[in-house]
Amino acid sequence: MARVAATHSRVTGRLTGPLTGRLVGVAVELWLPVLLFAGWWFASLGSGSLYFVGLDVILEALRDGWLGQAGAANVLPSLRNLAEGFLLAAFAGVVLGTVLGLVRPLANAVSPIVEFLRSVPGVALLPIGLLIFGIGTEMKVSLIIYGSVWPILLNTIDGVRSVDATKQDVLRSYRVPAYLRILGVVLPSAAPRIMVGLRTSLSIAITVIVFSEMIGSTEGIGYAILQAQRNFEIPQMWAGMLALGVIGYLLNIGFRGVEQLVLRRHRAMNTTPGS
Repeated sequence: MARVAATHSRVTGRLTGPLTGRLVGVAVELWLPVLLFAGWWFASLGSGSLYFVGLDVILEALRDGWLGQAGAANVLPSLRNLAEGFLLAAFAGVVLGTVLGLVRPLANAVSPIVEFLRSVPGVALLPIGLLIFGIGTEMKVSLIIYGSVWPILLNTIDGVRSVDATKQDVLRSYRVPAYLRILGVVLPSAAPRIMVGLRTSLSIAITVIVFSEMIGSTEGIGYAILQAQRNFEIPQMWAGMLALGVIGYLLNIGFRGVEQLVLRRHRAMNTTPGS
């Protein structure tokens, strides 16, 4: 009986250990936002201000205007354009960054051009985007690509250059094809820095898509927030900003999950036996 009890205790510990750790992590991450929301709720309860309405009124506007069909009509176009632009920027940034990281003479030649272009904010090109593409999807996606590609590009270059030169020399001595070296060693080794660039670019992409929708669009989250402000629908305006924050937070959580999956191989490659 003692052996059975010990075995049951070990199994239970293995099952509840990770779950307890996750619950503790969630509690540590959420206690301050919950406390701030509670303070906001009680501080704004019964507010008579026209511009700073109560949180209960904002949540009611959030429920009525953003959680139903009308909210989906505003959120889905933004998410579609965000996904398309971000994925294209990620592909372009990783491919070009890998090439520039491996071919230093080419990187040195294009470095002034890259530094010049990345100094121009993506939102500053909105007038040009409107002239070329109009207010359609092409304009928003193009601005997202331009605005968010630079952190991915630069972090990929740094990550590729940080790969152990001895490891690459060994692969060359065994006549491993270049594409196998890149896919099997270079990119997995550079993955942590690439993921840092992707996370930075995601926040930039959200900023660009909202700004472009406020200036040149007839749909989307930014357009809905601006229309609420123009129509003096203050609770709907606050609700739109609150919805945007929640969406950004959920996207960040999803990205962290993807990051853990991607970096699992990197950790396995850099874990020494017996550690």
